[in-house]
Parts: sequence; structure tokens; C-alpha cells
Amino acid sequence: MSTIIIFIFFCTLQKRHVGGGASLLTSRRRFQSTGCCTSVFTVLSTTTNRATVHGAIAAIHTAVNQAVVFEVVVQCARCPRGSMMASSYNAKDEDHHPGSVGSGGPGAVKSKKPDNTAFKQQRLPAWQPILTAGTVLPAFFMIGLIFIPIGIGLLVTSNNIKEFEIDYTGVDMSSPCFICSQNYSWNGTSACTCSVPFTLDQPFESNVFMYYGLSNFYQNHRRYVKSRDDSQLNGDKSSLLNPSKECEPYRTSDKKPIAPCGAIANSLFNDTLELFYNHPNGSRITIHLVKTGIAWWTDKHVKFRNPAGNNNNLSIVFQDTSKPVNWHKPVYELDPSDPENNGFINEDFIVWMRTAALPTFRKLYRVIQKKKDNMTPTLPPGNYSLEVTYNYPVRSFDGRKRMILSTISWMGGKNPFLGIAYITVGSVCFFLGVVLLIIHHKYGNRNNNADIPN
Repeated sequence: MSTIIIFIFFCTLQKRHVGGGASLLTSRRRFQSTGCCTSVFTVLSTTTNRATVHGAIAAIHTAVNQAVVFEVVVQCARCPRGSMMASSYNAKDEDHHPGSVGSGGPGAVKSKKPDNTAFKQQRLPAWQPILTAGTVLPAFFMIGLIFIPIGIGLLVTSNNIKEFEIDYTGVDMSSPCFICSQNYSWNGTSACTCSVPFTLDQPFESNVFMYYGLSNFYQNHRRYVKSRDDSQLNGDKSSLLNPSKECEPYRTSDKKPIAPCGAIANSLFNDTLELFYNHPNGSRITIHLVKTGIAWWTDKHVKFRNPAGNNNNLSIVFQDTSKPVNWHKPVYELDPSDPENNGFINEDFIVWMRTAALPTFRKLYRVIQKKKDNMTPTLPPGNYSLEVTYNYPVRSFDGRKRMILSTISWMGGKNPFLGIAYITVGSVCFFLGVVLLIIHHKYGNRNNNADIPN
């Protein structure tokens, strides 16, 4: 009988059990090392056939159930004393050949080794910048020299935009709209009007945009934003009569579907603002306010449409619907004098339906177009009066209402933040560049000039 000694070296962090070939293998010695186990098995066999050795190794591999590398040293009693037969066995190689003899048959576990590709083996070419004084310092100075002039230009452009703002909420007792703010509510039946005088110290040229502003009004509330039916607003007939459940509790009224449904439409801003110029000769001139062209083109022609039918008589199209709870008139009476600005395509309604991101916001209300002669300003300096039909109560949520007159430039409305941000970033980068330059000049060559002892 021959004795074959197989030295098996494998690394494992789990407890191993010898199974399958337990009748053939007898554990002789086991000892522990850091993170590894080394086992010496004595194999009793009647032959020194290499296939038998590989069969035993395959049985061990199946038992430990993990791809490891076996270093096999076979010592045969029949061989000359001191001679050794060395063999190398890699269990991972057998995972690629499930049908081989030593793989344990078709049921062998496949290898989890990633494919030998540049991506999976992390051999892709890479570039890592080396940050030195010669690259960092010019970058800081370049950013500073570019950002500071841009910021100055943006800030000057923003400051050249003329803007006037007046609050007409009527909180103070001295305000002309104080009585209206105290008495009016959503369920009010009679309109309350007030006149707010103000003075423009400088002329407003080119087109002047008139906004209404609200404060402490959270249009970004999740349930508020979802409370609408876009299919209904797009003119879908079935959604008109059967609105989405997202519109609850403003989905139906008096057992009829509400059109337009939802909390956004129900809270439509409905104050009426009129502007008058008080001429020095005592006459009062009405400022013409353009009510069209204030909505986005995509909203006006794509997202919002009236239901199919006779657009010249929207009362027939909406006859089976009910107006929103807080509205004083149905949707087909928003602008009956202009069929292209009535119903769901009314631009005041479209502007309101585009919800604001912050609780203090402004929305475009009217446009004051410049004079044709280009010689006189659109709004000359002088005394004006704002006539307000007070329909929108804000006292219940401590809100504020205001009217804004503003011109625009190539960068839009008045917004000094962008210019200030550019100037701040550029100044910080330039300052850091100066500091790093001083540090580099003072300490940069110290290591190069230092004497290194033997």
C-alpha cells in the first residue's frame, strides 16, 4: 500500500468542514495562523495515479465550497527516497470548465471572478492632476480676474433697472385700504375699492412691467401643488366632467364637477388694479395696461386649452360644471370681451397656475408699453394713484399684498444677488492666490535649499 501526503494551503476566514470524501481523508494536523488555516491530510490509496490525487483534491474543493489554490506535493513510497512529485492545482481554473473531471460535474459553483476586461479589472487609463504652485496660483488669479469684472457688470446692470414697490395690504390704520382689509372675506358679496397715491421720482422708460406680489403665501406646499387636474386644463372632455381625485376637497360643488378644480385654481388672485397719472394741470390720465402676452407661450398654446366645442360661447361648453368655491364668477366669464383670453386660456389664470417656489413671490399682472414717439418716457415722474378693487383677503394668514413697477434689461429683472455672488467668489479666489503666493515665496524653496546630513 502506498502513502500519499498532500499539503493543502488555502486562505479562509470561515470554519471549514471536510465532507464528501471523509472516508478517504483523515485529518492529521491542523494549526492556525493570521487569517489563514493550513491543513495536512494523509491520503490512503492503493495507487499513485495522478487522477486519484486530483479526485481527492476536487472532493476537498467541493467540501470547502470556495475557490482556493492548492499546492500539492506528492510523496510516493515507491519513488526513490527524497524524490518529490510536485503539482499545482488551481480551483478557479476548474470553475471555467464545469464539465472537467475535477470540477465536480455540472453542479459545480461558478466562479465569481470578474471578467478579464480593462473596465472590470480597473486597468482603464486615468489622469490625476498634480497640484503644484505653478498650476494652482495662476488658476486662483485667473478666476479672480475673470469673475470680478463680470460681477461688477452684472451689479451695475441690475442697479440701472428702475423698480418701484408699494404695499396696499391695509394693515395700518392710516392706509387707504385698511377698511377693505378688515371687512372683506372670501364670502363677501360687495366689492371694496380703495385708492393708494404714490409718487415716481424718476422716469420709467421702455416697456414697464406691472407685478402683484404676495408674502407668506406657500404655493410650494405639497398638497397644494398636487391639487390640480392637468388633463382638465388641457381641454379633455372626460376630465372636465370627472376631475381627478387630487383636486379634493375642491373637486365637486353642488353635485357638479368644478371647472377648474383644485386648490390652486380656487385661490386665484382676483384683485383688480388700475393705474392713473395725476397731471400737474389737474387732469387724471388712465395708464393703458396690456393684459395679454404675460403668460409663457408653451402654457398658453400647449398646456392650457378650452374643451372642444363652441369657443365663442363657452357657457355651453361649461354648462354642466360649477365654478370654484371662492370665485365670484365662472371660468367662462374671466374675459368675455376677448374669446382668445377667456376660459382656461385666460392669461391671468395661467400665470397664477404656475406655482411659486418661495412664500414671498411676484407674478406678472400687466405690461405698460412704451410710447410710439420714443421721446417721452413710458411713465414720467410725478404723482400717480393706484385704484384697487379689493377682492383677495390675506389677513387670515398674515399675508401682505403689493404692487411692483419695474423695467428690465438683457439679464431680466432687478436681481443684485448674481453680481454680488460673482464679485464675492472672485475676491475670495484672488485673496487666496495672494496668500498662497506669499507662502510659496517664503517657504517653497526651504526643502530644496536645506542641507541633508549624511
